[in-house]
Amino acid sequence: MPQLANPTLNQSLIHAAANELAQRRTTGNAGERLAPALRPHNVAQAFAIQQAVAHLYQKANNPIAGWKCLLPSADKIVVAPIYQQDVYRHPSNCPLYPSAAGTARVEPELAFEIAKDLPPNSQAYSQAQIDSALGHTHLALELINSRYQNPSEANYFDALADGLVNQGLWLGPCIDTDNLEAEKIDTHQFELSVKVENGEHRQILATHPNGLAKAGLYWLVNFLSAQGIGLKRGQYVITGSYAGVLELPLAQRCQLQYGSLGGFEVEFVDKSSSR
Repeated sequence: MPQLANPTLNQSLIHAAANELAQRRTTGNAGERLAPALRPHNVAQAFAIQQAVAHLYQKANNPIAGWKCLLPSADKIVVAPIYQQDVYRHPSNCPLYPSAAGTARVEPELAFEIAKDLPPNSQAYSQAQIDSALGHTHLALELINSRYQNPSEANYFDALADGLVNQGLWLGPCIDTDNLEAEKIDTHQFELSVKVENGEHRQILATHPNGLAKAGLYWLVNFLSAQGIGLKRGQYVITGSYAGVLELPLAQRCQLQYGSLGGFEVEFVDKSSSR
């Protein structure tokens, strides 16, 4: 996608919208849709608000530590930052803001580590160049939460401005990258097993929405580059859920097995209780 056109919202309105969304993200308190004057009406406006939130977090010593993405459709892009203070690593418990029903809402994903800077470039990066900048691949969970009380009332531009319901990232163990590159491990589809301490057991045929797990990553690098944004060493990129949103209980050990890719155990804890 070419560089986005300048948004028509003036900077004061963009910053007012960003301040409101940043405050909600920090406190975990959802609210109504933004005031009509602050709501975005196109991709450029929504992306500008999203990046203004990132700027506020950067100033608060909470920089971008990763990105979520998916291949774009004809009229929508799926791209949002993930912030440093919202990234948690195996084998710790996973803090998050629970849903209104008191559950953890998560999406099973793979997280690709950026091992070498990919700064903005006047020429598009090739897949080989991007592959050479990657490090470990982790089993991961995207942590889901909206800053709108009634997410169904928020349109796509509202959601894009707010970071597309991302509230963080939980990084599980690394998978065998050598086998992954040799295509000995299938990252398109696998049997996902979810076992909960309360006896619940789900078996799901997990399929990546883009087929190739790295497809969104290849797009993201060049989309961000066109906006003057680079990816930095130590950041992570997730590229789409294998099974939609899973609703899992808090305070119970959950075992997830990603087929032959590996597995992990995690317990979700209410982040709001520690505020």
